[in-house]
Amino acid sequence: MSTSSKYIRQPIVSVLGHVDHGKTTFLDYIRGTTVAARESGAITQHIGATEVPIDAIYQVCGSLLKNKKFTLPGLLFIDTPGHHAFTTLRARGGSLADLAVLIVDINEGFKPQSYESIKILKQYKTPFIVAVNKIDAISGWQRYEDPMAKTRIDKQRVNVKNIFEEKIYEIIGTISEQKLNADLYFNIADFRKTVGIIPISAKTGEGVPELLMVLVGLAQRFLEDQLSIESGPAKGTVLEVKEETGLGTTIDVIIYNGVLRDDDKIVIGTKSEPVVTRIKALLKPKPLDEIRDPRERFDSVKEVHAACGIKISSPDLEKVVPGAPFRVVRDNLEEVLEEVKSQTKIDFELDEEGIIIKADTIGSLEALIKESREKGLKIRKAEIGHVSKRDIIEADATLDPLNKVIFAFNVKILPEAREELENSDVTVFNKDVIYTIMEDYDEWVEKKKTELERARREEFTHPGMIKFLPEYVFRISHPAVIGVRILGGRIKTGVRLMKEDGRVIGTIKGIQSENKPLEEAVQGQEVAVSIDGVTVGRQIKGGDILFTDIPGSDAKKLREMNVLNEDEKDVLNKIFEIKRKTDRFWGM
Repeated sequence: MSTSSKYIRQPIVSVLGHVDHGKTTFLDYIRGTTVAARESGAITQHIGATEVPIDAIYQVCGSLLKNKKFTLPGLLFIDTPGHHAFTTLRARGGSLADLAVLIVDINEGFKPQSYESIKILKQYKTPFIVAVNKIDAISGWQRYEDPMAKTRIDKQRVNVKNIFEEKIYEIIGTISEQKLNADLYFNIADFRKTVGIIPISAKTGEGVPELLMVLVGLAQRFLEDQLSIESGPAKGTVLEVKEETGLGTTIDVIIYNGVLRDDDKIVIGTKSEPVVTRIKALLKPKPLDEIRDPRERFDSVKEVHAACGIKISSPDLEKVVPGAPFRVVRDNLEEVLEEVKSQTKIDFELDEEGIIIKADTIGSLEALIKESREKGLKIRKAEIGHVSKRDIIEADATLDPLNKVIFAFNVKILPEAREELENSDVTVFNKDVIYTIMEDYDEWVEKKKTELERARREEFTHPGMIKFLPEYVFRISHPAVIGVRILGGRIKTGVRLMKEDGRVIGTIKGIQSENKPLEEAVQGQEVAVSIDGVTVGRQIKGGDILFTDIPGSDAKKLREMNVLNEDEKDVLNKIFEIKRKTDRFWGM
């Protein structure tokens, strides 16, 4: 094996946040600024990543960095925006991102993807800062040419400053609810204990130099050890698998360690066994100022060093999955195969019964499994890939209606699966935000439980107790039609009635209220009922208390199932007392 030397790589910085909160604008601003500063260190555009050299950061930050010198070569921003890319960038059960920027719109505050991003950052224990964006949209906000945010804030008009502070305090409060301390960055003494908040405008660039300053400072101070890497065989993670015209299936990879050459043998994770193949080409987009040139989309390069993003063309990439480990092999194939296999395997136990989970990447699948387990959900199947017909059939075959569920994160429902879905009782939660899947699921569960309870109720005769209102006799017999008040429980058509001594007297043929027919009437209602088989003055008279006549088997199940409210339980107990006067084992 070749000898390797140590060097400091640039930190990988992931940008997260809710849709439309400014992730892309922020990255575009950084790219635009540093392209303008080409003479002090040209920006490099990789696949899925933007490399900002330290010289460009010195120029953008200007006097903020004064005479400080950093050993870091720069920052590598992952510019496939959102938590999707973050969960894809994984290694050894953690995140590849060394740092993260969570972008929050100051005027909208935290939204579903903001909460989800914080959850994921905490799960992976990734240090992060919060960029509170769109300060320029605060009514009356003035931009001042001062390098320090504190000075610019203090110069705002009183009412504008008050609005700003109120919104910042709300964001600090929200972060506090996530059990994290946060404050404006210039108030923080120890960034290891407090999340720094940096007010920015990705549109005008206000605050962006301070954000870059804080990122470089944090990386230099706290991450230097983990940024010290070897120049040996490359290690990376697959960010995306794509079809490219003329190239076939390609993979976009973030290389976080070592050196990758255009003739290397590589091992990559798949859904099953790792694939072993050889690199055909290492491809990088042209520099940013030429990226729109339609003549040639990529430059072929001989080798790349960590940390970087690169597109790779190779045979046999069809089964590779996003989030899979990527390794260069020298003379240790068996060892590398074992390592890739262990990192591709999602280590959790399946249940015999439970829901099905489908996701687009290994990281997303892990995040969904974690969220589901925290809810106490059982999982019978968890896989990467689109929702297939087989998934629908399997979900529909489960006996528990609450398990006829598929969580589908950022994947498609295939046409055959859609057809199958229409003829099944399966519910698919198909979203690109885990937080939303969980919220929608909670709402569905509540409705489903109510629906199931109602259906279970339909199977049994329910306890009901009514009083014959003597002033309301509409017909004496054939059938008798009288006014009643429901004292407890409920009555329905088709139910037999009995007196307090247990004698069955007739069957409810109809229920009406204000000349409208009802299926059932519940406690507190006064309704007209028609009763077949009785004559007023003989079997019943005004003031009588009547009960529903429940079969013993129904009474037993109603007690066991615990589906009755307190009022219904009270009526059921009275019916038990009546019935057991003549049959001491009734309802057992």
